[in-house]
Amino acid sequence: MACEQGLLKDELEFASHLHINSEAAMEQCASVEREVDKVLQKFLTYGQHCEQSLEELLHHVGQLRAELASAALQGTPLSATLSLVMSQCCRKIKDTVQKLASDHKDIHSSVSRVGKAIDRNFDSEICGVVSDAVWDSREKQQQILQMAIVEHLYQQGMLSVAEELCQDCSLPLQESTLNVDLDFKQPFLELNRILEALHEQDLGPALEWAVSHRQRLLELNSSLEFKLHRLHFIRLLAGGPEKQLEALSYARHFQPFARLHQREIQVMMGSLVYLRLGLEKSPYCHLLDNSHWAEICETFTRDACSLLGLSVESPLSVSFASGCVALPVLMNIKAVIEQRQCTGVWSHKDELPIEIELGMKCWYHSVFACPILRQQTSDSNPPIKLICGHVISRDALNKLINGGKLKCPYCPMEQNPADGKRIIF
Repeated sequence: MACEQGLLKDELEFASHLHINSEAAMEQCASVEREVDKVLQKFLTYGQHCEQSLEELLHHVGQLRAELASAALQGTPLSATLSLVMSQCCRKIKDTVQKLASDHKDIHSSVSRVGKAIDRNFDSEICGVVSDAVWDSREKQQQILQMAIVEHLYQQGMLSVAEELCQDCSLPLQESTLNVDLDFKQPFLELNRILEALHEQDLGPALEWAVSHRQRLLELNSSLEFKLHRLHFIRLLAGGPEKQLEALSYARHFQPFARLHQREIQVMMGSLVYLRLGLEKSPYCHLLDNSHWAEICETFTRDACSLLGLSVESPLSVSFASGCVALPVLMNIKAVIEQRQCTGVWSHKDELPIEIELGMKCWYHSVFACPILRQQTSDSNPPIKLICGHVISRDALNKLINGGKLKCPYCPMEQNPADGKRIIF
């Protein structure tokens, strides 16, 4: 009992320390945010003042130009008054430019204060958050990072930059060599080629790809091919009455999709009634919305990535976003570990000392936490289903064995431990 109370006390102190550090981190963020807000406000004010000043100058110069043109047409010499106005205009332009340049220098000092606020409020050395023993060798870390960057560049369509990085990493002076074979690059090359065509509103490559992968897309319950045919049909409708016969002929492509997309096909067929009057002023004007092109790009990217075994989002961008969420918590843990002088508490490569909530966006698969040990199961400690139907972890099962028998902790059924079966969620 005393031991449990001691553990509970330590957990409460640990949680309290994390809470205090979290509040301090939030205050540090707020301090930097205040400096950023000041800079943004100065940029806004400067932009408005600059625009107003330049408009006044342009108006003044325009008036002077009109007076000079009028004097030139009349053939009269330049009067002393007009000459004085010209000199005043030049002086005003010079003063305005100097004032704007001076104001711009003030913004530079405000921007530098943001950097100082970041240095003052945050630990610039974040590499020491985790012990080096947790990670693999430096060479392997570098290779994994380079590969993640290259994959991100390929996925974003920056093919030339990715190729340049691969060449730089293969130079003799580099510590590691990055070899990317054609099989790895090919899916990204094909993906970007089709997406570039879609951005140019060319449906040909995407339709050709969807038809060639029709069976696998159907297995994914994908509606990509139908949406591509629908968009092509809508483009024909946008061509007006001259394209009516061609649109009717193309409608035959909808036949394989009639059972699943009957309502959408009926809407498109109904729009033909208003083709001569103009779809723009009809109840079917939504068919001409440009948002359909953005939607088809998203649908193609999602389904093609699923088909090719690629992630829709770049692993590098996901890791970076997750790191931004997890880093403040890890820094708090580091401070607690150093304060309590228990550096050995975190030495495993495949788990963190505490759970960090990254949000629903980062939930990619189901997880199971053992109700007995209250630990998340893993490959080395998988979930085991007992004969009675209850599920516990393998470590919990081993600890509950008594005399070669296992009694379920949730029901009185006694059973043979060997009868437990591993399950996969």
